[in-house]
Amino acid sequence: MELMGSAVTTHVYAIYVFLLIMFFNLYSVLSVNEHIKLAKRLKFMTPIYHLSNAIVMYTGAIVAAYANTFSITIALMIPTSIFLMVIEIKRYKKMRVIKSADTKLQEEFRAYAKKIYTIEIAVLILVYVISKVF
Repeated sequence: MELMGSAVTTHVYAIYVFLLIMFFNLYSVLSVNEHIKLAKRLKFMTPIYHLSNAIVMYTGAIVAAYANTFSITIALMIPTSIFLMVIEIKRYKKMRVIKSADTKLQEEFRAYAKKIYTIEIAVLILVYVISKVF
């Protein structure tokens, strides 16, 4: 049973790291005014974001397999991880085509990124709350 406890602990810490990365990205969007600097920072953070999401999915799969049951919480966490991955990919694709001279697209991206990171954080917290209820 010690293996299960350490797997759950690793999974929870991975979720906290994932949430911190989301908060850092939201903070970057809110605080960095120069688009090129923001784009470089978010471009650097994107692989870290996806690696963290992959670790959350992997440790979650280990915990689910070891528990040997399929609950509503597990059924909710799988599409949540996929959803977070997909909207982050969409955010990145929207960011990478913006030229440095196109200020209108830069402002639209900033509003879009704020909305995306807010949704990501809210979804992750909502799934965590639901998992504690069930």
